[in-house]
Amino acid sequence: MSVLARFAVARPWFVIVVWVLGILGAQVAALQVGSDYRNEFTLEGTDSQAALDVLESQFPDAAGDSDRIVWQVPDGALADDATAAQIRTLLSAVSEVETVGGVRGPLAPGSDQLPPAQLQTQISEDGTIAYATVQYDGIAAELPREDLQEVADLVAEADEAVGEDVSVAIGGQGVARLSAPEIGATEIVGIAFAAVVLFVAFGSLVAVSLPIASAIAALGLALGVIALVSNVWTVSDVAPVLGVLLGLGVGIDYALFIVNRFRGQLLSGSTVQDAVMRAMTTSGRAVVFAGVTVVIALAGVLVPGITFLNGLAIGAGIAVLATMLAAVTLLPALLGLLGARTLSRGARRKLAEGHRIDQHASAGFAAWARGVARRPVLAAAAGVLFLGVLAVPVADLRLGVADQGNDPDGTTTKVAYDLLADGFGPGFNGPLIVTADYSGATTTADGDGDASTQPPEGGPGSAPMPPSVAGLISDLQADESVQQVIGPLPAPDSPVVLLQVVPESSPQDEATSELIDRIRGPYAEEASTQGVEVHVGGATATFDDFAQEITDDLPLFFGLVIGASVLLLVIAFRSLMIPLLGAVMNLVSAAAAFGVIVAVFQWGYLADIVGVGEGGPIEPFIPIVLFALLFGLSMDYQVFLVSRIVEEWQARRDNRQAVRIGHGEVSKVILAAASIMVFVFGAFIFGDSRTIKLIGLGLAAAVLLDALVIRLTVVPALMHLLGRSNWWLPRWLDRILPQLSIEGTHQPEAEADATAPAPTAEIEAPGKHVAGATPDNGVNAPRGRSRWDDGYTEGYADAMQQRHDDGYKTGYETAARLDGDQRHRAGYEKGYQQALSDDATPPHSSPAATRAQDATIGKTGTT
Repeated sequence: MSVLARFAVARPWFVIVVWVLGILGAQVAALQVGSDYRNEFTLEGTDSQAALDVLESQFPDAAGDSDRIVWQVPDGALADDATAAQIRTLLSAVSEVETVGGVRGPLAPGSDQLPPAQLQTQISEDGTIAYATVQYDGIAAELPREDLQEVADLVAEADEAVGEDVSVAIGGQGVARLSAPEIGATEIVGIAFAAVVLFVAFGSLVAVSLPIASAIAALGLALGVIALVSNVWTVSDVAPVLGVLLGLGVGIDYALFIVNRFRGQLLSGSTVQDAVMRAMTTSGRAVVFAGVTVVIALAGVLVPGITFLNGLAIGAGIAVLATMLAAVTLLPALLGLLGARTLSRGARRKLAEGHRIDQHASAGFAAWARGVARRPVLAAAAGVLFLGVLAVPVADLRLGVADQGNDPDGTTTKVAYDLLADGFGPGFNGPLIVTADYSGATTTADGDGDASTQPPEGGPGSAPMPPSVAGLISDLQADESVQQVIGPLPAPDSPVVLLQVVPESSPQDEATSELIDRIRGPYAEEASTQGVEVHVGGATATFDDFAQEITDDLPLFFGLVIGASVLLLVIAFRSLMIPLLGAVMNLVSAAAAFGVIVAVFQWGYLADIVGVGEGGPIEPFIPIVLFALLFGLSMDYQVFLVSRIVEEWQARRDNRQAVRIGHGEVSKVILAAASIMVFVFGAFIFGDSRTIKLIGLGLAAAVLLDALVIRLTVVPALMHLLGRSNWWLPRWLDRILPQLSIEGTHQPEAEADATAPAPTAEIEAPGKHVAGATPDNGVNAPRGRSRWDDGYTEGYADAMQQRHDDGYKTGYETAARLDGDQRHRAGYEKGYQQALSDDATPPHSSPAATRAQDATIGKTGTT
């Protein structure tokens, strides 16, 4: 990290130019190559996929996705010549679109050659609503977006031309692809809120601009790369907006932590270069570590192996990696250039006058930290109870795909859905496709008892068929959840028939899922005993299988994400309890966030305010995507909080003081960072896409609850209760784990070449006090001396606790992992050796030795 920071500070304009060229290159390449976003639900091994395979092989004309063009007229106006002519013109134009295989229905081309009874099935009983089916040559995800847009434009033009008394709309899987979330005004609102929070925190417009500039630069690069990647891998059309959502929230947050540390170093009197180096080797390390935890969590999304989810994870991962890269390269270059201008005018004036401004916790946050320290049981219990109440709705979580009845009012898909539901019943918006292969069944063809197998002939329902197929149709018609069964439609050359089952309930209704289970269960099992193979497909059944596939993979996903994150934190903090505590609290905050989205999106509370229409199931991919993001972002705050507490622990070896001071000092910046994320994520609630609304509300609620309740209340309270157990790690585990430091250290340039000092007049030797020497209080002492003194204290305390043959080896190994801080390491070794040679408590004349004695008493619990 120090190498990157040093390079960025030494060559800021080079870094800035490289970033500008990188952004321009990615964007220009994306414009030249284009993007190919698509939502693909390939579910190998599922029953819906088996049904699709039968359709593609036996009914190729019906294998593609379809839309329905619906029109409503006043009573008796369906046969009006003027209206009929306009609808006929529309359907004729649609049939000429390249990827449209055909249009079937009243007034469609060739409809005058179809039996009137067949056409009548596409007209409502009251004669006011009719529809025509637009059959595409392939699935919507693979169709050219231009063709789908052309069909939608033709319908929109017809709706304007027919007059106010007639409505024309289109719904279905094809046009649904056009309703992809778009980047728009909500992002601007989020940035504006972030700027206000940053100004309140920093009081400097220059400081405000840096996190925003870093996040926007990262997004400029990330969006170009995501567009290019969509041509190689299947990337959902949700991915770019999800990338913007994450890039703004995470990017601004990460930069905020670094800028805050940089300003603190300047206020304490450091030079600009030393301030940048210190900020990057402490907060910069924490940012990289936090970003890695998010990427690990997103990698868990790849576990189910579902193409749609893979695309989301790839897009989000690219956005997070870009924000990390900007934070550790572009941001230090900008900090080096702007320097003290990131401070307020008043602060710059005080520094110019030779004053140093100590950065301590504000009175309010310090008081809160003291209150939590005094009553940790009450704080922890109240926080967990509050989150538990919010998590209650999770027990009613139902996964499924919300139908187009939840689309915003006035959209063509919402109008078409409502018209079809009014004219033909709610289940007509999501019919089930049932295939029956009776190649293994027998039928009595001539009544003499000879068994022969023969396909139906002469059209749907008009030819002989095996009794088992007829029995299946009878069972379906008798089911109280089935409105009607259309068919059977025979395959041209195979013993296969196609049935269309229209449920009584809407596609998102739980009763429809139960009907699918019954067809695949008792009905299909009964048919199979008679040699008939039954599969259930169609969009509704596919989404049902999608939900089940994800549900089955959730335990493995949760285990991998939690396990990997905990392991990473154990390596970083050399503690078992802190990572486990963080993981458990992450689960609690995630449960509370899921409770909020179930209450709003499934139960319908505040649905009108949020603009999500009727309550419906939660999209199946939301638990995996949202949990990955929530867990990663929650671990971010855990890292930022605990890394500051660890710094105090290493200096003091007093758990109570370390937690209280670290908690108080980091609370303000965590609250500011969380506020930014809440505003950025919350702004997406006001977009048009239900999916993005859901993710935005879930993330905003999770961050708010995690920051205010978990990190600023429950975690510090539990760390107070755990005491020194926070820092326990078995020795055998400590030896085998790799060394990784989040906090890092940095020495000013003037002292960078210092080696381990012998006791001199500048640095006290144990047992001696130099006249005129300033006691080390951690603030006024020179940085090099402070680190040596801290090291001496730690070494002496550790040795007094462990006076045995392996003690020195353990002490040296501990010193060796202090990331190359030579003064701290040298002090540790010297203190350790001095303690081993003493047979009494350390001399009191040295401030360092006094602190060592206090630390020793704290460790051993004796005096």
